[in-house]
Amino acid sequence: MTKDHEALLSKVPEVTLVFWLIKIVATTLGETGGDALSMTLNLGYAISTLIFFSIFLVVVVAQIRAKAFHPFLYWGVIVATTTAGTTLADFVDRSLGIGYVGGSLILLSLLAIVVLCWRIVEGKISVDHITSPRVELFYWMTIFTSNTLGTALGDWLADTRGMGYEGGALVFSGALLVVAALFFFTKLSRPALFWAAFILTRPLGATLGDLLTKPHEKGGFNMDRITSSLVLALFVIACVMFLRQRAGRHPGHAEASAT
Repeated sequence: MTKDHEALLSKVPEVTLVFWLIKIVATTLGETGGDALSMTLNLGYAISTLIFFSIFLVVVVAQIRAKAFHPFLYWGVIVATTTAGTTLADFVDRSLGIGYVGGSLILLSLLAIVVLCWRIVEGKISVDHITSPRVELFYWMTIFTSNTLGTALGDWLADTRGMGYEGGALVFSGALLVVAALFFFTKLSRPALFWAAFILTRPLGATLGDLLTKPHEKGGFNMDRITSSLVLALFVIACVMFLRQRAGRHPGHAEASAT
């Protein structure tokens, strides 16, 4: 199978600067949207999680059954994982009383289990091209757990370590720059660096979302959650509509092909 044919069959977008831009905005939307339902509309974390997880199941099934890459469908699943991840992490950390550290450790363990199962079943972590339903299922399970973990990490750093939302955003931005430097200037595992960056964008989005909507006395800008969510959603839609994306392989193709 040629590289062009593999890219054509791939169900994920090529990883470019546009990919990361939309991902960060989508994770910010996940935070404001999740909080809008659970807090502003006062539905609570459990009910909000059930609603968002139901939406996630619908769109992810549609994504897996699709025969080709569809940008709106793909990013719809990403947004669904971030909103459901926001309310699920808050439910685990706050409603169950486990706390940010305990919740983060549980979610990190779940992420490790998913990745380990992916490795055992497929023989490798195939982030270079996503073409089969089974691989795509592992891909979305990893994304869902990583986005949920990212929410817990963002809240832990901003709320309990005294960093505040601006400080948390700066820390995670700096960590992303480190990962980018490792990608461009070292030969470290491309799949590992991709997932590290993917996970770090989630707490970055979480702290940015809280920075926008939390009250002034808590260090936020006190913007309305629903309005912020609508603006962010329109921005994501505009990016998907007007910024060119194509199906492609994630970083790590050459490395994965050699194993």
